[in-house]
Amino acid sequence: MNGLEVYLVGGAVRDQLLDLPAPDRDWVVIGSTPEQMVKLGFEPVGKDFPVFIHKSTGEEYALARTERKTARGYQGFEFNASPDISLEEDLQRRDLTINAMAQNTNGELIDPYGGQADLNAGILRHVSDAFSEDPVRILRTARFAARFGFTIAHETLALMKDMVANGEVDALVAERVWQEMHKALLTERPQTFFSVLRDCGALARVLPEVDDLFGIPQTAKYHPEIDTGIHTLMVVEQAAKLSADPLVRFAALVHDLGKAVTPKSVLPSHKGHEKAGLPIIKTLCERLRVPKKYQSLALAVAEYHLHMHKMLELKPATVVKMLSGTRALMDDERAQQIALCCLADARGRTGFENREYQQAGLFLKFQQAAKAVDAEAIAAQYSDGQQIQEALARARASAIKRVDKSALKA
Repeated sequence: MNGLEVYLVGGAVRDQLLDLPAPDRDWVVIGSTPEQMVKLGFEPVGKDFPVFIHKSTGEEYALARTERKTARGYQGFEFNASPDISLEEDLQRRDLTINAMAQNTNGELIDPYGGQADLNAGILRHVSDAFSEDPVRILRTARFAARFGFTIAHETLALMKDMVANGEVDALVAERVWQEMHKALLTERPQTFFSVLRDCGALARVLPEVDDLFGIPQTAKYHPEIDTGIHTLMVVEQAAKLSADPLVRFAALVHDLGKAVTPKSVLPSHKGHEKAGLPIIKTLCERLRVPKKYQSLALAVAEYHLHMHKMLELKPATVVKMLSGTRALMDDERAQQIALCCLADARGRTGFENREYQQAGLFLKFQQAAKAVDAEAIAAQYSDGQQIQEALARARASAIKRVDKSALKA
């Protein structure tokens, strides 16, 4: 290409070997300079090191570089992008062997660190000890484990534990934690992301609210021998099977956070844990700068999931209050999200994975019945706002009472 020595690198090579789509392709350029790249028509975009955009394809071309650690955190690096940096040196700075492969323009694979063998064996292994210089690599490794279902090499997990022990993980910034966590929530096995973080000790540093659940007994009714942390991961697993929506999966993750602060006097019933979890969820979301729509659904599920479990016995007026409190009354998508989260909670226990859960279906029937009430017609009968709200609540409760529950009870 224009006389440049270029190689396809990173995830595009890995995904191609796995027969997966690789929509984003990154290229590394050997033996060039920023001045030469600009002269050839590339658009410079890199601030910390030379990265350029090909004007026709929009793909990124980075000059080969090495890194030197200068400070704590993932930004504490000094880069060298001189023309004499080799392809092997550039690949060596990468995190995992499966991401340290390249392909030349003839399609030939360059694999100096055994990435293809690890890919075939399903192993995540660090390329060099430089892995420990960047705490984001802990999150990325956990995410790749969640995405591919790969195991982590013993020596790599040991390195991750050392990074936690020496405080390197504490340099992670909120935005990057959420970015990697959000990507993990989109994988087939999001529960693995959190499990890996706990295995290396990082969960207590980046998500202490979730880590605090481990060792807390579950409620007496459902497998008290399983602690709430394990239950939480099982709920996330079930949520992932039920829905691809990351909002549902996040709400599943944090629905029981209140159990970590439930007074010992009420264990193992955890009475009141729903309300107790709300400020914890808010604190977590504020710290990680989680988007408001995630926080909103998570708060609704945490506060009302026990209402859902009791749906067959709830009074119609209580159901109306629940629909209003969860903001699901007029929002079909919201109602579906809440139903799925609670179904995942019900199935997130050993032996309950295929459990029939009539409550979710009944909740959706109730929501449709309440939504169908003609609010305008009722409002036209009153002049006082309070009277309108009370009349609407009564009409919606009546509509819910008329819902046929016989099929659900069969």
